[in-house]
Amino acid sequence: MLTRFLTTVAALGLTAGMAAADYKLTILHTNDFHSRFEPINKYDSGCGAEDNAEGKCFGGSARLVTAIEEARGRAENSILVDGGDQFQGSLFYTYYKGKIAAEMMNKLGYDGMTVGNHEFDDGPEVLRGFMDAVEFPVLMSNADVTKEELLADTLMKSAVIEKGGEKIGLIGLTPEDTPDLASPGPNITFSDPAAAVQAEVDRLTAEGVNKIVVLSHSGYGVDQRVAAETTGVDVIVGGHSNTYLSNTSDKAVGPYPTVVNGVQIVQAYAYGKFLGELNVTFDDDGNVVEAVGEPLVMDGTVSEDEGTVARIKELAQPLEEIRNKVVADAAAPIEGDRAVCRVQECEMGNLVADAMLDRVADQGVTIAIANSGGLRASIDTGEVTMGEVLTVLPFQNTLSTFEISGQGVIDALENGVSQVEEVKGRFPQVSGLTFTWDPAVAPNEGRIQEVMVASEDGFVPIDPAQTYLVVTNNYVRNGGDGYKMFSGDDKNAYDFGPDLADVTAEYLAANAPYQPYLDGRIKQK
Repeated sequence: MLTRFLTTVAALGLTAGMAAADYKLTILHTNDFHSRFEPINKYDSGCGAEDNAEGKCFGGSARLVTAIEEARGRAENSILVDGGDQFQGSLFYTYYKGKIAAEMMNKLGYDGMTVGNHEFDDGPEVLRGFMDAVEFPVLMSNADVTKEELLADTLMKSAVIEKGGEKIGLIGLTPEDTPDLASPGPNITFSDPAAAVQAEVDRLTAEGVNKIVVLSHSGYGVDQRVAAETTGVDVIVGGHSNTYLSNTSDKAVGPYPTVVNGVQIVQAYAYGKFLGELNVTFDDDGNVVEAVGEPLVMDGTVSEDEGTVARIKELAQPLEEIRNKVVADAAAPIEGDRAVCRVQECEMGNLVADAMLDRVADQGVTIAIANSGGLRASIDTGEVTMGEVLTVLPFQNTLSTFEISGQGVIDALENGVSQVEEVKGRFPQVSGLTFTWDPAVAPNEGRIQEVMVASEDGFVPIDPAQTYLVVTNNYVRNGGDGYKMFSGDDKNAYDFGPDLADVTAEYLAANAPYQPYLDGRIKQK
């Protein structure tokens, strides 16, 4: 009898020991915040105080303070991480650069983030200043920074943090095409994400770390490829594609988490509109035995931390005069959502391209091409403020005019439609021309089927041998978003025209109340 009792006790003890070995970790995450420290509206643009008081706004740092505190309170162990692109997107960044992002992320208590492509918008200098100011690791595994002295000894590939007595490895990922998207400078070379992740996983595993989270600013598609092509990764916290994953919404792109090769992939849209909350259970060997959660919407039901509201208001004072200036009226909402503008003709694309062409038409320019990646928000009906225009066009790009052959224009459009499947920002919005493209054709193999250009006789087929005067923004003119055919010193280019946001604001004012429209200038075969 005693033997049976002792055996039972031992068995119970073993069972209890096995249960105790399970480790629960709540991963709280954001991505693509883009300096939206204040609340935003349903169009991801600014949201006024009156609407905020009525519960019509989303996000803002003050809501995140509350939501993160509450989420930590219900978790056994938790980390807060970011999938990149804290920089750029509002006047706060234009005025303060990375200083406010660093202050707010420290206040929220982040444990790590990856470098997004927009963290390089103002070169390595601003990124380094941000990294010196934050109290957590900023990571990027798939790049060689050894020749960039500002980052060589500071920007690490991975880091190990400890929570609840367990070590967690964090690995950063940045878009491989960052040189096409931002300004990292000539001293940094980027490489394949899967190989870079595997190298860091192997190194961390050799050090005894068996719980590994990749912070990936690479897009939902790339994250799935990285998951499929690597071993040892447990969770990928994504960004870059502004993907909404959910188990409850019919607007979601996929489930939360999306599981590929046993890897739990999450992303939480963008702009602080959601806080991702993934509850992961690991066994004693570091294997994921359960992963459940859902992005939490930061709507009017989430109270704002009063101290943070006061601090943001203080920081906003120098910006008020600029952004509150009413510049025009919109007769209807102007659609600028990336999910639309990066795959087809959109109202915001027509507005911006028309504004660009209108500004320089008296110089003989007949074609305007704008990259959809430069369009960052929609505008709602009614008064349009300069702040709203700057939210749509935050990059301080200038107009660039140049000469190029008709074939060069065709090549540019071919580049523009080459990554539609990945919803990339190179998709062209145009004015002064129309084009038809065929998604059934392989990228860069002749997707552009027809190009017509405006003339005194109406629209006529483009002449590949003729020289045309074109306007774009200085980022695209210098090869951004893959438009390398526009770059070079042989184009008789002028890259220092007026600011694109100012041009658009003036065009809106001249055509107020502005009526958004589509006219079939971009057709899909």
